[in-house]
Amino acid sequence: MAYRIEGETGEWEVVIGLEVHAQVISNAKLFSGAATAFGAAPNSQVSFVDAGFPGMLPVINEFCVEQAVKTGLGLKAQINLRSVFDRKNYFYADLPSGYQISQYKQPIVGEGTIILDLPDGESREVGIERLHLEVDAGKSLHDQHPTKTYVDLNRAGVALMEIVSRPDMRSPEEAAAYLRKLRTILRYLGTCDGNMEEGSMRCDVNVSVRKPGAPYGTRTETKNVNSIRYVQQAIEYEAKRQVEVLEEGGEIVQETRLYDPNKGVTRSMRSKEEAHDYRYFPDPDLLPLVLEQGWVEQVKQTLPELPDDKKARFMSEYGLNAYDAGVLVAERARADFYEEVARGRDGKMAANYVIGDLLGALNKTGRDITESPISAEDLGGLIDLVTDNTISGRIAKDVFAEMLETGEKPAVIVEKKGLRQVTDTGAIDKAIEDVMAANQDKVAEYRSGKEKLFGFFVGQVMRATQGKANPALVNDILKQKLQG
Repeated sequence: MAYRIEGETGEWEVVIGLEVHAQVISNAKLFSGAATAFGAAPNSQVSFVDAGFPGMLPVINEFCVEQAVKTGLGLKAQINLRSVFDRKNYFYADLPSGYQISQYKQPIVGEGTIILDLPDGESREVGIERLHLEVDAGKSLHDQHPTKTYVDLNRAGVALMEIVSRPDMRSPEEAAAYLRKLRTILRYLGTCDGNMEEGSMRCDVNVSVRKPGAPYGTRTETKNVNSIRYVQQAIEYEAKRQVEVLEEGGEIVQETRLYDPNKGVTRSMRSKEEAHDYRYFPDPDLLPLVLEQGWVEQVKQTLPELPDDKKARFMSEYGLNAYDAGVLVAERARADFYEEVARGRDGKMAANYVIGDLLGALNKTGRDITESPISAEDLGGLIDLVTDNTISGRIAKDVFAEMLETGEKPAVIVEKKGLRQVTDTGAIDKAIEDVMAANQDKVAEYRSGKEKLFGFFVGQVMRATQGKANPALVNDILKQKLQG
């Protein structure tokens, strides 16, 4: 179902493009040896290069280049063997050199593609326009003093990948799916941790509206949105705002805006700069970056199995449907956990336990799979106990709950609590006879044609055996005895 905004003059379509700033996982900055650890004391990770001291020359970090190339390959994008670093000139207090080293006309990575997995089960492609490397600015702190702004340059010079999409998205949900998929790919590759709360992945949201099929309208850019939920909210508000302006006869101004999550609104920040406003020119301290195709091929050989490939394999190898496979590959640690559980076992049964039982329980307490009190080995062991009829599926639920609480192994819990399934036909015979003797009226009703009562008898026998009786044996023996 297409996302449309109902206005006074009919339906409007929203057009969305995203620019994601992803902080490169690296121990050192892009052009200096200063550290990049999050949470360090202000201004404790700053070199003379980062601070913009005169005469300091940048030296490129080869590992950051490799991370950018790896990301480009993961996005099925064109790797440009020659790219150029430019100076993007603007003044701000947390940019001591007065310019940002970035890439403009000749980025390191060209066009690529991301396939979105949408909630309705559909999938669609979003084009990647480019990925370029640049340095981050510092951080202005406005809440440390009543009349002064402090500057922390720890972030200055940290390597960023700016990943620019085509304006191919048409709803807030598609934008959310894009960000989730991009973050998953980056985490699989190990090139960015995708932590939006810590600022290592930030998003600029470009929004315009038009009548369906009409040319693109004028867009606004909402800067530095730091959660997927806020991106969706910002798109919804901004699209409705633009429709109201246009229907009242006004014009959309191309500008930079900010999103206020407390009020749920965007507000104007400044008029949108064009490229010429930044006076881009090639950085005279840096030669063009020239890569060898053989080196790019070597980097390609190091790529892990990526989410789309893993999803397809889970569906073919383990017999999973697209939804379950998608849930499992959404995080690399989750996929690895599932695969360890499923190895040598029924893939669908393993998926049910991982998704339905384990992830359900972890979500309630706000934990992820890496914090699971149940190991993949032990969850597999629980499945084995069900498969070999040591315990029933119902008893397995109780054992799982105990494992979640105590972290004990399933076999230990089963032995300690005496939960082994009763497969002794004599014991089951006795339980059935006792139940029938206590419910002779219902036995007569069953034999007179009320066969729906069979479930009642099964329930009574299972209760009498505390759920330990083998259900298949109970069904077989009960049928024989009820038939008289």
